[in-house]
Amino acid sequence: MRVLIVEDNSDLAANIGDYLEMAGHTVDFAEDGRHGLALAERDSFDIMVLDLALPRIDGIDLCSRLRAGGHALPVLMLTARDTLDDKLVGFGAGADDYLVKPFSQEELLARLTALHRRAVGARDHDVLRVRDLEYDPATLRTRRGGSDLKLNPAQRRLLEALLRHSERVMSRGELERVLWGDDPPDSDALRAHIHLLRNAIDRGHEIKLLQTVQGVGYRLADPDDL
Repeated sequence: MRVLIVEDNSDLAANIGDYLEMAGHTVDFAEDGRHGLALAERDSFDIMVLDLALPRIDGIDLCSRLRAGGHALPVLMLTARDTLDDKLVGFGAGADDYLVKPFSQEELLARLTALHRRAVGARDHDVLRVRDLEYDPATLRTRRGGSDLKLNPAQRRLLEALLRHSERVMSRGELERVLWGDDPPDSDALRAHIHLLRNAIDRGHEIKLLQTVQGVGYRLADPDDL
């Protein structure tokens, strides 16, 4: 999992991050709500660990803004407040789960794993579409204009990420993390993968769906919707 931890207690954030990284997951941090919201909207995360009491934008406001913007990122909210009313406010803002401090790292990881499993299961039953391009994450079948396309695993990972963020420009860094996590190759391998994906989905079609946004990254979208 790629986890975003939004927590202003640097010691707690570091402890959570160390534990998750030892378990094999990738972690990014934000120390205030505004920075956390910006990261969540800009990058591709699998799940968010969100403190309720944050500077600049609190956890409730951050979660509400995410949901209002259409983001389905699973959110586990952390708080020292354990009343039913507090929990209902968190769930009402769009949180998916609620963990009261102090908590065990083992329980945190178990809850994150369960949230991620449910989110992946829900996504995998959705066929992703842009115009006449379709990708089914459950069967790995890719079609354009009714014809099947043959993609390798790297191309499928890129295609799924671009389809899930259709119309938003994904940066080179985001797409490199899709393929290689936090250890991308030094060479310009991403450009080669994008070239092959573009040939696979756009060759022979008048309307080109995979677009390069100079100096920013790539976007997969119907030009008529832009």
